[in-house]
Amino acid sequence: MNYNEDDRAQRLLDVFDILPGQVNVSYVNNTSHIVAWHKHNLQTDYWVCIKGSFKVGLATEEGGCKFEYLSDKNPRVLEITKSIEDVKGKMILAFENDDLLAVKKIIDDLEIKCPVSGTCNWTEVRQFNLMFSTKLGASEDSSMDLYLRPETAQGIFLNYLSVQKTSRMKIPFGIAQTGKAFRNEIVARQFIFRMREFEQMEMQFFIQPGTQEDYFNQWKKKRLDWHLNLGINSNSFRYHDHDKLAHYADAACDIEFLFPFGFRELEGIHSRTDFDLKSHEKLSGKKIQYFDPVLDKNYTPYVVETSIGLDRMFLAILSNSLNNEILKDGSSRTVMSIPRPLAPNKLAFLPLLKKDGLPEYTRKIMRDFIHDINIVYDEKDAIGRRYRRQDAIGTPYCITIDHQTIEDDTFTIRDRDSMEQRRIQLSELKTIVDSELTLKSLLKKLDN
Repeated sequence: MNYNEDDRAQRLLDVFDILPGQVNVSYVNNTSHIVAWHKHNLQTDYWVCIKGSFKVGLATEEGGCKFEYLSDKNPRVLEITKSIEDVKGKMILAFENDDLLAVKKIIDDLEIKCPVSGTCNWTEVRQFNLMFSTKLGASEDSSMDLYLRPETAQGIFLNYLSVQKTSRMKIPFGIAQTGKAFRNEIVARQFIFRMREFEQMEMQFFIQPGTQEDYFNQWKKKRLDWHLNLGINSNSFRYHDHDKLAHYADAACDIEFLFPFGFRELEGIHSRTDFDLKSHEKLSGKKIQYFDPVLDKNYTPYVVETSIGLDRMFLAILSNSLNNEILKDGSSRTVMSIPRPLAPNKLAFLPLLKKDGLPEYTRKIMRDFIHDINIVYDEKDAIGRRYRRQDAIGTPYCITIDHQTIEDDTFTIRDRDSMEQRRIQLSELKTIVDSELTLKSLLKKLDN
């Protein structure tokens, strides 16, 4: 979905099947704001107030203006809203009771069509096993069933008390982990968005019982702030609160990202209560409670979890970064505007010529950065072609070494996004690296 923003409104450029023409979504933050002032000789508009109220002014032939008032209390809006809530309530109840026949009935009653075939010829609703099973044992008759882990969380729960005691941690504290996870996806699709084997990044944040709502909301904000801190437009993200909660959770929310194929889950934040720790304690027979020196008592901590697929985040960043630009001179370029601290190569060093000592001088300058960041050296082809190559792989800055560099130790730095070029000294380049290109610079922004 593409957005065209101005000071009037937000225009959705998609053309929906159910609506002829374009759809405009307008929003204002104050009562004095005028939105979408324009004039047509002949036009048919349909207006719906989703939230709040607004006044529509229609110009008359006499030069006056006729006003109509719309609000979210409109009977038709209330009717549609009630219908949506009724369906949502039935669906939640059906899921909670594992009533698959009721789910199928809702689909049939609403006459939901397949987006591919356009038909309503659905199969029965079935439950699928999303875990991979295997065997452990030398022989078939003596082996036991095992399952490849569908998440990395359980290893953290088993070891949390050991980590807490050896690290002398006090609640609240978190343990993060990244590693392989496996899910028996019904259909693996959409490139690397949904795979059967993937890299999972998770953090379990251990807290005092009764504080989970506050920490749940805190981590929702912190994780969204992280994504926004990468420089991605806020319109590309939204929260999706779960209607059906897992049996172990008392709150759950997804951060969804606008992928090329629509909004999909990027990261999940879950309040897992104390279910996991108490289950491990019960089945192992080993006490794994935390002793709180402030409260002077033992208790089983509650857990707030953040979970994100590394492959999915990689896809989100790349799909957001890829741009095909038409330049002022009519030429085009492909540029990967990857967030600078995450770019594979941070600097590209380009001697203008392969002679006159320029390559040797370039390699001398590179020694100051080679141990701190990823850099690349390129001396092949004309300088313009080299710039384009670095744009395409997302290198934030290109450093061009020319004959003037040998004279006064200055060189040309070219910005990937703006294509601006200017001459700087080596000390200024070191400042740019520290302030823009390191992971530390990214984390510092979150502290501000």
